[in-house]
Amino acid sequence: MSYPADLKYTKEHEWIRIEGDTGAIGITDFAQQQLGDVVYVELPDVGSTITAGAVFGTIESVKAVSELFAPVTGEVVETNSSIKDRPDHVNSKPHDTWMVKVRLTNSSELAGLMDAGAYEQLIQK
Repeated sequence: MSYPADLKYTKEHEWIRIEGDTGAIGITDFAQQQLGDVVYVELPDVGSTITAGAVFGTIESVKAVSELFAPVTGEVVETNSSIKDRPDHVNSKPHDTWMVKVRLTNSSELAGLMDAGAYEQLIQK
């Protein structure tokens, strides 16, 4: 699998797609493969603030419950309500299925994230 070049990646296997002053956050194909079949995703409320590097939700699969880590700091402006009904989209379309959209409060945090090439090197180790 090649990783989309328009995304930035974290070492915890989340991605962010920047659109203006907001970013959509999801998990990578590598992460969903490690998790197995996703059955539930718990997300923060719209209006709450998430902090770069901190837990912002959980994702539950048939194997385990894992924490979701925020790639950036920002205010949650939207959550993907369809994930509640179709959590399996995280498995079938990991780079298209976003979980939350945030309004960035510090865009300089993006500089600390990996591009697709660096992320691919990370997961090959």
